[in-house]
Amino acid sequence: MAANGQRIHPAGSRQHNRRHAATRAATSLDSTREHDACGVGFVAAASGVRSHEVIAMAVEAVARVAHRGAASTDLSGDGAGLLTQIPHRLFYRDSYRLGLHLQPGLPFGVGAFFLPPSGEALAASVKMIEGVLAEDGIPVLGWRDVPVNPAALGPTAQASCPAIRQVLVGRPALTTDEDAWERALYLARREIERRAEDAKFPGFYACSMSCRSIVYKALLTGTQLPAFFTDFRYPEYESAIAVFHQRYSTNTLPSWPLAQPFRLLAHNGEINTLWGNRNAMTMRQPMLASPVWGAKIERLREVIWREGSDSASLDNAMELLVRSGRDMVHASMMTIPQAWEKYSDLDPGVKAFYEYHQCVLEPWDGPAALAFTDGVLAGAAVDRNGLRPCRYKVRADGLVVAGSEVGLVDLDPREVVECGKVGPGEVLVVDTRRGEVIRNLDAKREVAARRPYARWVARYMATLAPDPTRVPPTHSGESLLQLQRAFGYGAEDLRIVLEPMGSTGGDPVWSMGDDTPIPPLSAVPQSLYAYFRQRFAQVTNPPIDSLRESMVMSLRMHLGRRGSPLLERAYYARMLRLEHPILLAEEMAALRNVAGFSTVTLDAVWNPAKGTGGLKSALTALRRVAERAARRGAHILIISDRAADDRRAPIPMLLAVGAVRQHLVHVGLRARVGLVAEAGDAFDIHHFHPHRLRRRVGASLARPREHRWDFQRGSGACPERSEGTAGRRDSGTAGQRDSKGTPGHRTGRRSAFS
Repeated sequence: MAANGQRIHPAGSRQHNRRHAATRAATSLDSTREHDACGVGFVAAASGVRSHEVIAMAVEAVARVAHRGAASTDLSGDGAGLLTQIPHRLFYRDSYRLGLHLQPGLPFGVGAFFLPPSGEALAASVKMIEGVLAEDGIPVLGWRDVPVNPAALGPTAQASCPAIRQVLVGRPALTTDEDAWERALYLARREIERRAEDAKFPGFYACSMSCRSIVYKALLTGTQLPAFFTDFRYPEYESAIAVFHQRYSTNTLPSWPLAQPFRLLAHNGEINTLWGNRNAMTMRQPMLASPVWGAKIERLREVIWREGSDSASLDNAMELLVRSGRDMVHASMMTIPQAWEKYSDLDPGVKAFYEYHQCVLEPWDGPAALAFTDGVLAGAAVDRNGLRPCRYKVRADGLVVAGSEVGLVDLDPREVVECGKVGPGEVLVVDTRRGEVIRNLDAKREVAARRPYARWVARYMATLAPDPTRVPPTHSGESLLQLQRAFGYGAEDLRIVLEPMGSTGGDPVWSMGDDTPIPPLSAVPQSLYAYFRQRFAQVTNPPIDSLRESMVMSLRMHLGRRGSPLLERAYYARMLRLEHPILLAEEMAALRNVAGFSTVTLDAVWNPAKGTGGLKSALTALRRVAERAARRGAHILIISDRAADDRRAPIPMLLAVGAVRQHLVHVGLRARVGLVAEAGDAFDIHHFHPHRLRRRVGASLARPREHRWDFQRGSGACPERSEGTAGRRDSGTAGQRDSKGTPGHRTGRRSAFS
């Protein structure tokens, strides 16, 4: 059996040969399934003094977490690398040998690239890079072939090895500081990436382009890293910061571009909200604007690399935030927030920071341990659950070693002044400019004190208060039966799902086995919900206990018009705060009449007499009405099937919400409005789970129609729907389920985290 998570493939087999690829396009695997589970950390000298000791320690540390990665039988690894400050002495030394025009003290930046191995594509890619830099006024000082030892790689990694080159660039004219220089290089790199994609250069990837930092990474294990990159051997390779990473590609095929670190961070874990995060960044593309970018913001519209892993997507988002003016700590607090809603002892300013930023950016949630640097700050952050470890030691001279395990490097115990861990939702920061090691609360208080977030939230944010005086009448008798038929309810739905929920507040519990046919092969009509399933990383996360759930998880929502994540404006806090995504009747009534929020209801119904053409026409009309309402200033759109009657059938809510959401994204209006679904076809926990369905197609909230709850107990009035003895849900003994009441549940409301 393979040890330490190794995936063993027979040498010479087809699977073995295709396991490693120069590009993601070389594999048939869906890029949306890319997740990582790895070893990660950093070494940093708070003094800011560069030394080869930091590099040597990082190389030793990445070798000691090699067991957290994986390798094939020929020792072709999943990927490992370092992110460090630019080693100026190394480049000054080589400039004489390479004939480059580098004088000691002359500032320069470096771009690190994977290029096509040889031939015309290599020459064309180099010419393209130089052309973009020239257009942007960035002087090209020369090229350097990175010294490598291919023999250190496994055979399949060797076969896909790209040409690894570094371009040295000078400071553009009129660039006043390093931050402006970094932005210029970021814009140039994004344009280079776009043109490379258009030209379809094989194996092309920009590892980094910066005036502060540089990335060395390859498709190997941590133990092979110093043998492959010979630069690490030389004492001239000096840095005060080194982020290291050993990759284990969960359920995926490794590739050179997806090795880590990326441009700013290295990540161990899985971003389980990845689909929603990527969709949200797409939604916000029309709103991306900042004075620091001006008209060149058009280069940054496609924020997320489509073929990237979850870690690469997180790096894309954080890089945009940092290059737009936020520091690394601020960006990490925005993307990986701590659990703050239920902690009464948390600093009020920090709480206000988190609530304000929930209005402009959704959390990138999931088990995560990050090590990050922008070349000045280095740090580590852990997700709100603390499901990925991060331990650290601080030496008396201010050297900090942090990573996935204890014992990454051998420090003299007499010189160690502090040992600890980065806890759930915490950060640890090393500021080489100020010469400080900054602990969690101090770092967050400093960021939160930069703006009056508490005053902004208090002034602009509203809370939804239930309004029982406006609740519409409920249905009963024949009218209730007609609605149940119209929305496709069966007797099993009433008996197994709704009756226990309405009488005891219990959610149905399924067993794992289910031998009923999948919806496309079913002999009876199925709800549209049945065609969807959650996609998630199948990894070994510990179960969430009730105590942690009560403190860490929250159903709080913010509804309304979203602001740009690149700017900080007081009025971005003008949102409607809701404590849960499932609304009761009195809350829905209040939502339609909130002062300061324009709410428009859209009827999601169609004429079945017109056939499928009628449904298409109704969806087209629904999209147009939604666009018109958004352009006229609506803050909230309620997509409702309440108008369904004997002549008009309800449009399946997933279809209606998805159509509206996609259209609003297409016309650049999605971020202007919040979407609410008032649905009569939603009754099962599978229908309500926001991370499974509604958030995936675009709705922020769901309101179950009240005719679901006002059923006659034990009634068999709805027509039976069965498939053999199993029915639509039951599957003999394999599909049986029971109902368990949950204390604190109210009839008609269910937790999204059930």
